[in-house]
Amino acid sequence: MLAQTTTAHQPWVIPVAAMGIVAMASILAGPGFGLLPFYTAGPALAAARGTSRTVLGVGAFSAALCLISALIDSHFGNTRMLVALGGIAFVTAAACYVSRVRRQAERDLVDVREVAEAVQDVLVPPLPAQVGPLTLADSYLSATKSARVGGDLCQAVPCEDGLRVMIADVQGKGIEALRTAAVVLHTFREAARGPLGLREIAPRIEEALESLTDGERFVTGVIAEARHDGSVDLLNYGHPAPLIRRADGRLEVAEPSEHALPLGLAGLCGLDPAGPTAARVVLAPDERILFYTDGLSEARDEQGEFYPVQDRAGGPLAHPGPVRALQELRADVDRHTGGGSDDDSALLLLQFERVS
Repeated sequence: MLAQTTTAHQPWVIPVAAMGIVAMASILAGPGFGLLPFYTAGPALAAARGTSRTVLGVGAFSAALCLISALIDSHFGNTRMLVALGGIAFVTAAACYVSRVRRQAERDLVDVREVAEAVQDVLVPPLPAQVGPLTLADSYLSATKSARVGGDLCQAVPCEDGLRVMIADVQGKGIEALRTAAVVLHTFREAARGPLGLREIAPRIEEALESLTDGERFVTGVIAEARHDGSVDLLNYGHPAPLIRRADGRLEVAEPSEHALPLGLAGLCGLDPAGPTAARVVLAPDERILFYTDGLSEARDEQGEFYPVQDRAGGPLAHPGPVRALQELRADVDRHTGGGSDDDSALLLLQFERVS
């Protein structure tokens, strides 16, 4: 660990080590091999992590080693030495330019990441951890490295008697899927915190999808309202049904009372955008319900087998801490797939706590 830290913070270490190897090889090989041009490796390597000043310092050190080696090998002042020095000077100048360009690109990347993180914080504000007796934990994995938002999304908004929750999966990938996810998230937050009934939220999302996106994407999702008495109303729009873990360890699938089309398709088919009537489940104290996207249920192992949610999720979800339960579930999925995933995956665990 100490060696790694030294290398990371001292960009001259690797270039100097490389030139030391060249010097040692030159001594061992003797004057007939002509290794003087290999000293150009020093400034070339310095450009990878160092500043222009570092590159110049390494270049000067490289030239000094070249002169010493030429003196030892009796090449001092001849054409071989002059060509090697010219090469060092040229590579050092080119490496300074590369270093300056690299550092500017790094500064630009930092700026872009800061903007991206700010945008992601606006799109996906932190979920409330506790609302009365309702505890929430969430976990999101994006197929895009370092991203915290993608085609899958989850959100929770406190309401008068509890929480309104949405988990959804936007059809497709890329920037258009991200734009659609942003529209759905914003519309849900605005509709869920107001006086609208639960079945009135979906029509608002349908309208937003039609007016604010390309109109060619649909969204599967579950919209739920969890109350302080442990009752949970669920509306399912073509999405994987949530999984309930009862206090005795049994797992139940919260099947929808009616099957409905994904959001964005009802208008095209001339159907009522409010969709199905709500299915109600009641949680007893210490019982929990897992909302998830198909990034979980369709995670494949090396043989192409899907992750068996009902067969394997019971163990991880038995952990008393909701956050740790989701961590254990992620770890179990990694064991199934062998690690890594090429799909977005969102998990949201809602637990009804025992009221003292």
